[in-house]
Order: sequence, then structure tokens, then C-alpha cells
Amino acid sequence: MKMEHTLWGHLPLLVRSNSKDSVEYILQALWRTRKTGLDAADRHIISDMLQLQNDSDLDPLLVCLRMLIRRCVYDNISKDEIRKLFPAEVLPELQRLLTLLLQKFQREWREDVMKDKNCNQATLPRLKAMTWNMANQEAAEAIDPVAVINLKLQDDVQSQVGELDVKFQLGKDTMDAMLSSMYCIRDQLSNTTE
Repeated sequence: MKMEHTLWGHLPLLVRSNSKDSVEYILQALWRTRKTGLDAADRHIISDMLQLQNDSDLDPLLVCLRMLIRRCVYDNISKDEIRKLFPAEVLPELQRLLTLLLQKFQREWREDVMKDKNCNQATLPRLKAMTWNMANQEAAEAIDPVAVINLKLQDDVQSQVGELDVKFQLGKDTMDAMLSSMYCIRDQLSNTTE
């Protein structure tokens, strides 16, 4: 996956920063706000560090840096291969600085990602059992047949372990749409495993 040439052209703005610590602050701020985005205060601090007159110059730089961080962390790029992420047009001193900082934080950031994954997985209930039957409806109200679905979910949250029963009804149209979607998901999963 190659980044667009136009994004790389914004990296030299980092040379305007006062020090390596400023660039380190920018990378850490981007990582810290990876889920929420930078707030106005952080944007102002970074603009001041880079002596930017125009806020529109900041966004392309931040996009480029976020892409670098993602590649480094999520694509499991080895420390030795980080430098290979940069095309030749990126200044060598800038490549060295960013490589050094990305290597410095890569392990810590990957651990953050694993913690996020573990937290997210632990809070989701899993399907333990599913049964269904046709609803018993009186002849007067039986306009369309309805399937009653019973799900038994296992909640493995550390503070409490328990089962949850969920019951709902589906009409033919809703059931058809749901099954059609599930067939698509099945086909996509089959294609990825092949």
C-alpha cells in the first residue's frame, strides 16, 4: 500500500519544529487521540510548534503521520523495515528522525492495540445456543406466519459471568433479508479462507 505522493510533500513541515522533542510530542499526541481526533488545544500547540500560519497546512501533515503510525503499528512492520516506508523524496534527516521515533514507540503502541482488542473482546457476549419455533397465533390475528427466535448468550465480563436469554420474532420478509445477508457473509468468509 503506497501513500500518495502529495501527502509525502507535507512531511518537510516537521523540519520547522524546534526539536526532536516537538516531533515526538506530535507523534504521541496523534497516537493518544487515535480514536477521537485532535482537539482544538492540541491542534493549536502543534501549529505553534511548526510555526504554521495556515491551519489548512496542518491536516495533510497529520494525515500522513497517522498513516505512517498505522502502517508501523497495525501492519507489524519490523523495526528494520520502517525506513523502507519512506520514498526517496523524503529528506534523509527526516527519515532518520521519524524512523527513530517510530521504533521508539512501536512496541508500546502495539501493546496498546492488544489491550484495546482484549478489552473489546471481553465485553462482547457470545452465542451459546439458538432455538426457534413458529409462533402460536390465533386464527384471527394470524395474518403472516412469525418465527420466534430464542438466543442464549454467554456474558464473560470479568466482573460477572452469566447467561442472558434474548427472544424476538421475525416475519417472512425480515427473515428473507437476514438470511440473504448471512449468505453474503458466508460467501465472503469462504473466499477469504481460500
